[in-house]
Amino acid sequence: MQPAAQAAPAGLAGSAGTPASNGASRGSAPLSSTAQGSSAFGSSSLGSSLGSAPVGSSTLGSSYPGSSLPGHHLGTFQRTATFPVYQNRPDGDDPAKETVAEISTVTKDGKTLIYTDAAAQRIGFLDISSPNSPKGLGTLDLKAAGHTKDEPTSVAVYGDYLLVVIDETGGDFAHPRGRVDIVRISDRTRVNSIDLKGQPDSIAITPAGAPGKPKAAIAMENQRDEETNDGALPQPPTGFIQTIDLSGKPEKWQATPVRFENENGELLGVVKKAGLDTPEDLEPEYVTINKKNQLAVTLQENNGVAIVDLRTNRIENVFSAGKAEVKGIDTKSDKAINPTDTLPATPREPDAIAWVDNHHIATANEGDWKGGTRGWTVFDTKGNVTWDAGNSVENLAIRHGLHNNKRASKKGVEIEGIATARMNGVNYAFVGSERSNFVAVYNVNNPAKPKFVQMLFSTNGPEGILPIPQRNILAVSSEVDEADKGVRSAVTLYRLGAPFGAQDSQPSIVSADEGGAPIGWGALSALAADPRDPNRLYAASDSAFANGWVYTVDVADAANATGSSARRAPGKAGGHPAVITERRQVMRDGAPAEGLDIEGISVAADGGFWLASEGKKGQENRLFHTDKDLNITSSVELPKEVADHIGKWGLEGVSATKDADGVEQLFVAVQRPLWKDLSEKKPSPLEGANTTRIGKYNTKTKKWQWFGYPLEAPGGNGDWMGLSEITALDDQHVLVVERDKLNGPDAKVKRVMKVTLPDGGEGKRENTPSAAGTGAGDPTPLPTVKKSLAVDVLPYLRETNGWTQEKLEGFTVSADGQMYAVTDNDALEDATGETVFMRLGRLK
Repeated sequence: MQPAAQAAPAGLAGSAGTPASNGASRGSAPLSSTAQGSSAFGSSSLGSSLGSAPVGSSTLGSSYPGSSLPGHHLGTFQRTATFPVYQNRPDGDDPAKETVAEISTVTKDGKTLIYTDAAAQRIGFLDISSPNSPKGLGTLDLKAAGHTKDEPTSVAVYGDYLLVVIDETGGDFAHPRGRVDIVRISDRTRVNSIDLKGQPDSIAITPAGAPGKPKAAIAMENQRDEETNDGALPQPPTGFIQTIDLSGKPEKWQATPVRFENENGELLGVVKKAGLDTPEDLEPEYVTINKKNQLAVTLQENNGVAIVDLRTNRIENVFSAGKAEVKGIDTKSDKAINPTDTLPATPREPDAIAWVDNHHIATANEGDWKGGTRGWTVFDTKGNVTWDAGNSVENLAIRHGLHNNKRASKKGVEIEGIATARMNGVNYAFVGSERSNFVAVYNVNNPAKPKFVQMLFSTNGPEGILPIPQRNILAVSSEVDEADKGVRSAVTLYRLGAPFGAQDSQPSIVSADEGGAPIGWGALSALAADPRDPNRLYAASDSAFANGWVYTVDVADAANATGSSARRAPGKAGGHPAVITERRQVMRDGAPAEGLDIEGISVAADGGFWLASEGKKGQENRLFHTDKDLNITSSVELPKEVADHIGKWGLEGVSATKDADGVEQLFVAVQRPLWKDLSEKKPSPLEGANTTRIGKYNTKTKKWQWFGYPLEAPGGNGDWMGLSEITALDDQHVLVVERDKLNGPDAKVKRVMKVTLPDGGEGKRENTPSAAGTGAGDPTPLPTVKKSLAVDVLPYLRETNGWTQEKLEGFTVSADGQMYAVTDNDALEDATGETVFMRLGRLK
């Protein structure tokens, strides 16, 4: 994976926890039944630790699990498809209208996925018979059968029927209402509706083969109003559990409550002694049922868990989830990644829950009122902590470039969902991060020593985690849908042991450890090759972070590391991910350089670096030279005649080369066209709506030359075209990245173009723009380059089977002629956060 002189990622230092999940529904070899649906043994949120080390700590080791040598893919999950929910909207609906997938379930054959859409007040159906190409099967409008404020909260399948849990409260928290609609799946007809006498949340179904009668259990949260008394409890009425005996005809099903107080309204003894927060106002959140027909339910705001024997509806145990102190995390939202802080002893406040086996449960410790510990915990049914993730989930996010610094001062990765299932003889836990957009997979064959298996990237806000064990499939539904920001809700499918026709679902780049913790990184906006070492690249971050960072990236292929001459297939999984082995800060006058927006990096002739900083205004666009230790030694400004016509889309790349005389030449790319008058609200382009510029700077004469670059015409709907990177081949030929502003299914142009500069006199003329767009005082039009396609990168982005990333921003050619590219994840700002690092083959 890397030269012997460089260490492989050592794991998540400082992530030790205490040796300490999820629920599920019916499926082949389920562990339990959960609030999310009718297949698998658990469903809930996300959390993680790395490797096979004990209790919350982990090790990546010399090979990264889930992206290892060819053949190992049979033991990993691979992403097979990502389905945007808006594509399943009713005819006539505006595609930009909010529509989401939250909690999901699946029919008994595992081929139709059903999800809740609270935003649009409906449920949706997807055909997943082919996990590579899910298809929309339409929706069922709940408003037509109920009230205008009805919102589905959960769904579960039992046999031929769908149970739809619906909140009818409509914001009247003092008078909570809800129901369960029983829908025949074949014709989507409602055959029964059951009044739940309160406001419901999640539902779980007794797994097949469990003793006693099959039941549905519903968490009746009767949630608090966060606008009343600052959201503090108590806010009656208290919550409870509703159960439904499913042994009769669906038309006759009725609800039977399980309450935490006796007939006189006094708390049961088992509740009193549990040590809960505000036990007089309990708020059940998530439910899961095991093979013994035992229900486990989280009491989130109360920081507790209850165990109920559904054969008798007797509450067997109630215990506090306790507190955890978490060291080695980042708790400051300061546009940096510094995991050196400590979260003092804080209530776990678990959200989702799942059975690991009949004696252990796992909780997603999201926090909602006073708590949240950024991880997950395994408890035994008596309430003893068997294992706790410690800081390992936070470290996992950092290692994969998914640290969300805007959430650092709040609940960090915010582990909300968890699910469990047995597939191919392995008990898995799937842990979901609501704020860092991933699901971490663990082997939990030993509940006291969970082993991290791999990272699964999702779209924004993974809410529903649904294992489908009879088909070795995992479905993840993500709830965030903001069309104006290019963020859409989606259902993503992953398959265990899928053939390489299904792309390994990342990671393609991770970081090693430095100082006992993973190197923090993100927003990779530029890429450059080391001219002497073909296995070493340099990357840089943009203004997503307060200071400029430059990274050393090891791209040595796994096959080469083992002595094979075969290289990883371009864009395919089967080799190791690239590894960030070092992070250094750009310095100015002995202090970290502030105000940099690095959009280009190149190794300078003297062994230092050239950096292109974009800036927010034209005059702030400039080149910086640094020594090899990244101390700024000089800068190059753009000519005023150019800078005055650049808006916020300025320098997007720099590349150094030498001419025939050995003089260092710098090439730069300007992202979008120059504008005539920036004071105008909608300025007119200086040289045509689709013409931007490539610049060439002679470091000896200090003179600039400028060339026109013809962009492809944008496709509308807010789209624009621009350049995002430049790589010099010699002093007359460069490669540039040309891309659109679109992502997901709308993305059309993500290309590397080969550019030939004009030759002869006009190619040598120094020119600056006039109002007409020509050289100053020169009637000759701006010289225009010739371009041709070098690589179409869109297929590489598509074959990840994830959300097609917008910002193809880094590209370079290594010392041995290999082409590499990387996407900018915007540090998770209005983006999924996934970084796609690509090997594009040898330059021809």
